[in-house]
Parts: sequence; structure tokens; C-alpha cells
Amino acid sequence: MTLDHLKPGEGGTITVVGGQGALRRRLLDMGLTPKTKIQVRKVAPMGDPIELFLRGYVLTIRAEDASNIEIEEVTR
Repeated sequence: MTLDHLKPGEGGTITVVGGQGALRRRLLDMGLTPKTKIQVRKVAPMGDPIELFLRGYVLTIRAEDASNIEIEEVTR
């Protein structure tokens, strides 16, 4: 499953960070690395951008970029 499919309040663990070149490097530099726990806090009314909580801080990314991040969803 990719990160852009989660709803607010749902979360999981990053398994793969996709993308090519500068995009992948930017995602990794923002802390979106494999084995990182992540939670979706908010989604904008039109679905873009997505507000995430990871590593003790809040990060907002575009839904297009979130589609490059595969996660293992945490079941509650």
C-alpha cells in the first residue's frame, strides 16, 4: 500500500521509498526512510497536500510524492 491511500489517523511503517534521482533524495532527506513509523494527521479538502507525523515532527507533502512511498499498514 502507498502512503497516499491512508486516511487521517491511520499509520504504518515505511517499507520502500520509490522515485528517481532528486525526488528520492529529497524524500529521504526529509526523514522518510525505511522502517520509520508514520501517521497521517490531516488531508486537505481536495486531497492534496497530506500532513504527516513522523520522528516527532509534522511534515506536509504532496499526494503525488506520497504515492512513491510504500508502507506496511498498522492494524488497530
